[in-house]
Amino acid sequence: MTDRESMHDTRIQPGSAGPRQWIGLAVLALPTLLLAMDVTVLYLALPQLTADLRPTGVEQLWIADIYGFMIAGFLITMGTVGDRIGRRKLLMLGATAFGAASVLAAFATSPLLLIAARAVLGIAGATLMPSTLALISNMFRDARQRGLAIGVWATCMSAGIAVGPIVGGVMLESFWWGSVFLLGVPVMVLLLVTAPVLLPEYRDSAAGSVDLLSVALSLGAILPVIYGIKKFAETGLSAGSVAAIVVGGGLGWIFVRRQRELADPLLDLRMFGSRSFCAALLILLLSLGLVGGIYLFITQYLQLVHGLSALAAGLWLLPSAFALIVASVLTPVIARKVEPGYLVGAALAVTTVGYLVLAFTSALPTLVAGFILVYIGTSPLMVLGTDLVIGTAPPEKAGSAAAMSEASMEFGVAAGVAILGVIGTTVYRTDVARTGPAGIPDAATDSLAGAHAAVLPGQLGDALLVSAREAFTHGLNTVALSCAAVAALLTIAAVGLLRHVRTDDDISEPALPRSGE
Repeated sequence: MTDRESMHDTRIQPGSAGPRQWIGLAVLALPTLLLAMDVTVLYLALPQLTADLRPTGVEQLWIADIYGFMIAGFLITMGTVGDRIGRRKLLMLGATAFGAASVLAAFATSPLLLIAARAVLGIAGATLMPSTLALISNMFRDARQRGLAIGVWATCMSAGIAVGPIVGGVMLESFWWGSVFLLGVPVMVLLLVTAPVLLPEYRDSAAGSVDLLSVALSLGAILPVIYGIKKFAETGLSAGSVAAIVVGGGLGWIFVRRQRELADPLLDLRMFGSRSFCAALLILLLSLGLVGGIYLFITQYLQLVHGLSALAAGLWLLPSAFALIVASVLTPVIARKVEPGYLVGAALAVTTVGYLVLAFTSALPTLVAGFILVYIGTSPLMVLGTDLVIGTAPPEKAGSAAAMSEASMEFGVAAGVAILGVIGTTVYRTDVARTGPAGIPDAATDSLAGAHAAVLPGQLGDALLVSAREAFTHGLNTVALSCAAVAALLTIAAVGLLRHVRTDDDISEPALPRSGE
């Protein structure tokens, strides 16, 4: 089929979506569900993984967030590639790669091999995520239907978060930690079978070739910053960490300059002319960063401080995930009556209260209640923020806009894990050094998992665990208080920047001219 024929057959005209579009949405929910599950099951698997592979504290951070960083690094490129070669085609290529990398991760025999497998999973995930959102934008041109479709997409992500701990917990009770990665294989096979039948193809036939220098610059802008953050986590503030961040910032500036000069840029900067686009990206990045960071601490707290099994920890997390699902379903309905600026502001206020509860308690029921509030407030941010970003772009730029939306969320989560992980780890190390018994191994002062793995005689081992658990709880409380401060500032910013934005036709105003206009 030629490009002309493909565009004729698959271009979605404005108007109500039909049965094929809604069935296609169900297919697009599969990778969304999987990608959400992949994050939560990994966090639950960390204690077993740590005991088996013996990663250092920094390697643990790499294992946890290299996936998100690689997604963030490649999303812009993959979103543009999807616009050019076809979004369904890119989706299927990504599904194949994701399934293969899942097998590699499941049978990793060393921390470095697992980090490498997670990196490949991130690159494959970068092909899946913009494809799903871009196809939703193409399939649902009516603003209300698109909002509902994105609400379904967000609900599937919430369901993945909900199902992940339970399914992962059951598997970890019966199998080794690598089994959680194999969950992705049947899902990807099902996607590969159904996508050609149910999903339309969509490509921008007028787009030029991908500028490889821009691809290199985009990676060069992100990866040194990642290295700088990791270096800071390992050794504290140093010339190397500062230099890496400066290099990344400099390459980012060169990347922006090049995009302005190209006739067909990798990233069309005119999209940033929309205030709602920029505000939504910033809010998504920061708010998802807070959630990603606190989630890592919560899952470890349940297992390593309270001694719960992976399955029991998953069950304690189920109420918060259920609250996220309900909020995702209700958000499009509430958005018809409440302007997005005030709805997003109210949601952020709820998350602020949730973080404050987490900051001033160590009791398990109260801690879970605080996390429920965090999740309730997170759902409107995901649904409305994503809709605001996607809705500002014309159809031919939907892949790029979807990539920016996903990049902000994924990079936010990964950066949140890294930065908040540094804060929590610093508090932990300081407290253990001050209150822990003398003569304990370095691994015990590096992380709570290391303290559990340390083999010490009698009372010395007991004293170490008491000190380590108290230090970790203090780190969790400190991280939560930091999250509350940022969420409070975002509440004010959301109301100020988004209060004039509507959720119906106004959302669909593009930030740059559509083709032919």
